[in-house]
Amino acid sequence: MNPLQSNNIHWSENIIVARRIPKADFSTWAIDVALDGGVREGQHETQVVLIHNKDKQQLDYFAPSDFEKELNAKAFRHEKFGEFIVSSLAVENGVTTKGDFIADVVRTLCDQEAVKRIMVIPNSEDGDDYDRVGRILQPKDDDEKRITLFAMQPMPTGNFRQEVLGYSLMNALGIKADELK
Repeated sequence: MNPLQSNNIHWSENIIVARRIPKADFSTWAIDVALDGGVREGQHETQVVLIHNKDKQQLDYFAPSDFEKELNAKAFRHEKFGEFIVSSLAVENGVTTKGDFIADVVRTLCDQEAVKRIMVIPNSEDGDDYDRVGRILQPKDDDEKRITLFAMQPMPTGNFRQEVLGYSLMNALGIKADELK
């Protein structure tokens, strides 16, 4: 019996047919986040700091994905935007949380004179990481720094810019804007 020709199937009014979703290209995503964060063409040096729980070995939806073997202490060069240096920092459960660690990193970066652009992707879906980072940035009135927070949907803003993370993820997956029309 061919299931597509079966007359016994109840079809819903709305149908979603999904193909396998490929892993997103990490370097394309990093470049897109940098662009959304204000980096423009030129031979820049951009650091990508990946903060993860110590028991997590890899990113779920990116290639390359293994924190230690493929990402930590690695770099790639883009002809238009310069060098991207990747660091992977593991957070040990019981010592601190990812949210506390990200908050500390953001505080430290805000105080560094050499840092001109800070792009932060806090966990905006669970917990209060996004709000905590926003509160750290609220009193900052520094025209020398461009600070951008990323989330999957528009969030309450403060003394920082905001970008939707989904756009850079779609581009890294190879999805073009005209495919969404």
